[in-house]
Amino acid sequence: MARIDVIMPQMGESIAEGTLSKWLKKVGDAVKRDEPIFEISTDKVDAEIPSPEAGIIAEILVTEGQTVAVQTVVARLETEKGAVVDAAAPAPAPAAVAAAISAPVPPAAPVAPPPVSAPMVPSGNGHSLEERLRTKSSPLVRKIAAEHGIEIAAMTGSGMNGRVTKRDLLQYLDSGAPRPSMPALPGAAHVAPTPEPWPGDRVEPMSKMRALISEHMVVSRHTSAHVTSIMEMDFTRVARIRAVHKAEFEATTGQKLSYMPFIIRATVDALKAFPVVNASVAGASVIYRKPINLGIAVALDWGLIVPVIRNADDLSLSGVAKSLNDLAGRARAKKLDPREVQDGTFTITNPGVFGSLTGTPIINQPQVAILCVGAIEKRPKVLTGPDGEDTIAIRTCSYLSLSFDHRIVDGAVADQFLGHIKRTIESFPDSAL
Repeated sequence: MARIDVIMPQMGESIAEGTLSKWLKKVGDAVKRDEPIFEISTDKVDAEIPSPEAGIIAEILVTEGQTVAVQTVVARLETEKGAVVDAAAPAPAPAAVAAAISAPVPPAAPVAPPPVSAPMVPSGNGHSLEERLRTKSSPLVRKIAAEHGIEIAAMTGSGMNGRVTKRDLLQYLDSGAPRPSMPALPGAAHVAPTPEPWPGDRVEPMSKMRALISEHMVVSRHTSAHVTSIMEMDFTRVARIRAVHKAEFEATTGQKLSYMPFIIRATVDALKAFPVVNASVAGASVIYRKPINLGIAVALDWGLIVPVIRNADDLSLSGVAKSLNDLAGRARAKKLDPREVQDGTFTITNPGVFGSLTGTPIINQPQVAILCVGAIEKRPKVLTGPDGEDTIAIRTCSYLSLSFDHRIVDGAVADQFLGHIKRTIESFPDSAL
């Protein structure tokens, strides 16, 4: 018999740690190779992690809800084959560490924290690796720091890679040492008071996914100059194409044919025509992305996830439909590979499936725009005939809105982008599939 280490997997270059949200097996359970044994939650994805070998769960080293660095041993298997893996986890790659998500990593056992370094003036422009890592503290730590006017980047904490933890911050406040002041931001608002529960209220902690969504939405609002344009589009022609090809498409591919593949194809064409909408802001520079990787927001019972259709410009309409249905289905089943939610360059969200007429969504950083699809429904419209006479007709329509970053996308460009989508939607050829 040999023991195999089960580790917190490396979930892409942009993730350095994850939360073990649920154990699917317990000590003594037999598992097959590739059988899911625990669930993880990161800022990118919730996923089930399979067993590396067949065997029996011998030890569980990380409890549910604990956040640990990638490569950390979370359990051990007793198995007939395989060598014992060294339990000392290798350090994460520098690229992964630099992009680590915000939750602090609790130690495996209680240990005395090292003293917090005295405050110091950050060097350079504040964008060194060390300074970026120190500011990757939890939302609670940043809230406490904001309330007391403390600049986290000017401290070195006891967390992973020098992150400042809540314990570090409270210890520093209790010491009475001079506080490194935080520069006031233009238009910065005061921190809102924390509400207290009333008798009969139910209080539940946020899930890891919900806490990270919350943080990312607030960060995005403070990062991008959000503006939203809305345009009504006539889907009558697309509705007729769907009606003609729907049954054949489903029989041939086994996939449902919704309106979304048509919207995705029209969006891809518009992104080619207006590359600034497929860009990112990097300080005083603009990065114009070569690939068109479309993120599609998928509502889950426990949150929201955005799987990415990579190189969507290389796919036909039927190829888009297959990729879309596959990613959405595996997202709801927690079967996505973490790499499948990374590197999106533009996002589409579809609250219309719940009946919403339109919306003003928050941009998915570091992208500069997000398209919102409202309910697609029949409406009475005034049409002008060849003879110039106006008539009222029943048309299948929807409102599509674009939230964009006004730092680099002008209103005229945003409207031209929406207009391009509108023209494509309203003139799809019958042979689109």
